[in-house]
Amino acid sequence: MRKLFINIVLAVSVIGLFSHCKKTDEFTSAPLTDYLNLQVGKYIIYRLDSTQFVNFGQSTLKLYYQAKDEIDAEIVDNLGRPALRVIRYLRDTAGTGPWVPNSTYMIVATDQVVEVIEDNFRYQKLRKPILEGYNWKGNSYLSLYSDDQAWEYYYLDDWDYTYENVNSPFTVFNNQVVDSTITVDQRDEISGPVNDPNYYSEINYSAEVYGKGIGLVYKEFLHKQYQPPTGGNPGYALGYGLKLSMISHN
Repeated sequence: MRKLFINIVLAVSVIGLFSHCKKTDEFTSAPLTDYLNLQVGKYIIYRLDSTQFVNFGQSTLKLYYQAKDEIDAEIVDNLGRPALRVIRYLRDTAGTGPWVPNSTYMIVATDQVVEVIEDNFRYQKLRKPILEGYNWKGNSYLSLYSDDQAWEYYYLDDWDYTYENVNSPFTVFNNQVVDSTITVDQRDEISGPVNDPNYYSEINYSAEVYGKGIGLVYKEFLHKQYQPPTGGNPGYALGYGLKLSMISHN
C-alpha cells in the first residue's frame, strides 16, 4: 500500500511538471518588429538635447538640435546577416536649416533579438519575450577591455536591460502621446555623494522607449564621472549626456 501511494504521488508530480512546462511553452510574445518600422525611407525626427563637459571639465555645455534618423539602405553586417543602415542628420531646433549628415549605425532584426551596431559596439536593444520585468544583458557583446577602450567604456559593462510599462502610453516632445509603448530600463546607478564637490561620484543612467509601429520615440542617457580636487587642482567632470524625444515620423 505504501509503495502504491508513493507511485501515485510521483505520477501526480510528473503530470504537474509537464503541465507547467506546457503552459510556459505556450506563452507567445508580440513580435519585436511590432515596435519598429524597418523600411527603407522611414524616418523619425527628434528634439535632441546634448550635454557636454567642457573647459577641462569645469563647465557644462548644453546643445540643442533637431535630429532625423532615416533608414537609408538594406545592407549586410560583418556576420553576413541582413541589416539596415540608418543615417542621423542634424539641423537647428527651429527646423529652418538643411539636414546635415552626422553619424550612421546599423539595425539587425531577427526573430529573437534586435541589435544596433554603433561605433563598432553591438547592443541588444530588444529581446523576446516582450514581458513586464523580463531582463537580459544588453551590452554583453561589447568588447570593453581592449587596450585602447578599457579606461573609457568600462561603465557600459554588465548592464541589465529590463522591460517596463509594456503596452503603456508615453508622452514625447510637445505633449504628444504615443498610445502603445515599451520602456527598456538599461541602467540607473549612482556612486558617491553627487552633490558634494569634495568626493568622487559617478552617475550612469540610460533608458529607451519604443512606440508600436514607430520605433525609438524617446531616449535618455547620462554618464558623468566627477573627480574631486587634488594637489591644488580643481575638481572636474568627464562624460556626456543625450536626450531624444520624438517630434514626428513618416
